[in-house]
Amino acid sequence: MKKLIPVYIRIPLIFFIVFGAMEYFIDSGDKPAFIKYPMVSVFLFVFLFLLIAIEITVSAIDRITYNLLTDEQKAKLEIDSKLSLKDRAWYKNLMQKLTKTEPMETEGNLLLDHDYDGIKELDNNLPPWWIYLFYITIVFAVVYMARYELFGGDNQEMELQKEMAQAKIEVDEYLKTAPDLMDEKTVTLLTDAGDLAAGKEIFATNCAACHRADGGGQIGPNLTDDHWILGGGIKEIFHTVTNGGRDGKGMIAWKGTLKPKEIQKVASYILSLKGSNPKDPKEPEGDIWIDKDAPKTDAAVVATQTTDSIQVKK
Repeated sequence: MKKLIPVYIRIPLIFFIVFGAMEYFIDSGDKPAFIKYPMVSVFLFVFLFLLIAIEITVSAIDRITYNLLTDEQKAKLEIDSKLSLKDRAWYKNLMQKLTKTEPMETEGNLLLDHDYDGIKELDNNLPPWWIYLFYITIVFAVVYMARYELFGGDNQEMELQKEMAQAKIEVDEYLKTAPDLMDEKTVTLLTDAGDLAAGKEIFATNCAACHRADGGGQIGPNLTDDHWILGGGIKEIFHTVTNGGRDGKGMIAWKGTLKPKEIQKVASYILSLKGSNPKDPKEPEGDIWIDKDAPKTDAAVVATQTTDSIQVKK
């Protein structure tokens, strides 16, 4: 039985369709799926082997069945096949328009005078599909030249640079509002009363045991004065609370207990305690903290602060 698509085309076509589908649906990263996942290759080759086996079996059955038919049945089958070919006349017409092939009977009219050791040459015209494709490439080349050479269109490198720059902007914007991705580089000081109240509650639950409820200091240092051991800015306090104090002593790391947003709130609350003057505070520890991000102070004030820092160290 004749089929529209020959078996030698049908089997590879099915094979590559299945292969392409697997490459599309299986996320294999920068490597093809058949390399990263060897079992995919085994499955494809087994699948192809089964297709070939099925085609051979079906063809053998068709031949055996045809040989068992009577002459009348064979004649009827030939008639049905011709009718089927007539039904596919549109396909032949389409192929004729695309290829403009000459019938074998008129091939002699196309012979050229060239004769090389009995090898003759036919004067065939280029098939229309090839000519149309050639014209399309010319049009594409003109449009491409105008777009990128005359009108300054972005090439691939420029597109990549713009996309990377835009992606960086979007990531930075996202990090500003993503609490769980906050770190000491992106944290900002909170001044809203609600945030400070939440920070006070976190402080009372987790920090008061060492620093007292009023922040005056007990086991831990006084948090209400100007002296800091590991820095007294929002970024430094956030880092200290997140990762803990000095090695071998000091505060534990709270990053496993508190979320970044919670650490931001409690760090902001700690800074709000500055100058609150609690009763019987602990003696100052560390150095006077000068915020580098704050506006520059008068030189005399800076000198005074530096002197005080030296005295504390002594």
